[in-house]
Amino acid sequence: MEKAPQQLELITKYFSDFTGRQLEQLAALGALYKEWNEKINIISRKDIDALYEKHVLHSLSIAAAFEFEKNTEIIDIGTGGGFPGIPLAIFFPEAKFHLVDSIGKKLKVVQAIVEAARLKNVTTQHIRAEEIKDRKFDFAVSRAVASLKDLWKWSKPLLKKSRGSNEFHPGLICLKGGDLAQEIHESGTRPRIIEIAELFPEPYFKEKYILYITR
Repeated sequence: MEKAPQQLELITKYFSDFTGRQLEQLAALGALYKEWNEKINIISRKDIDALYEKHVLHSLSIAAAFEFEKNTEIIDIGTGGGFPGIPLAIFFPEAKFHLVDSIGKKLKVVQAIVEAARLKNVTTQHIRAEEIKDRKFDFAVSRAVASLKDLWKWSKPLLKKSRGSNEFHPGLICLKGGDLAQEIHESGTRPRIIEIAELFPEPYFKEKYILYITR
């Protein structure tokens, strides 16, 4: 692996097999998000300096727990500023990511960053997930945009029935934090819960989780 730029040290601390192109794409995110955040506030001002920990590495916790094979189709529901979709698309260049959001100005930023980072495996759509018809995905990913109950309600109709070449069955993979007992109970689901602090032992990831729900 080529030597990583200094701002990526937190990422390469946990992932060691990036290509030079992937390192360039990851390194580009810092300046791109800073530039766009001054025009359209998509990341809180206090978080922008911690972009690689709070947004990029957080998104990549999914890559630490799941493998997406070539041509796997993933929808990012309520992508916001492009998380977790953009970091995952860099990590899995042969998988296909569809980033959707109901807020057009956020998708404008996402599309600009996708183009600037030369990501060929990302499409975007200004739509609510529940309005998507006639498309199926291997996985839905999301980061704390709605309750688990709603995320599962929106995701379930969009998921394929069989797992194809993937090790994991089609399902919802979402990033959540805090005490989730009530939210899980209300969702009527029984997710597999992965503690991110066990993947990345950094103080920021305490009480942050990946939840994985299948049909």
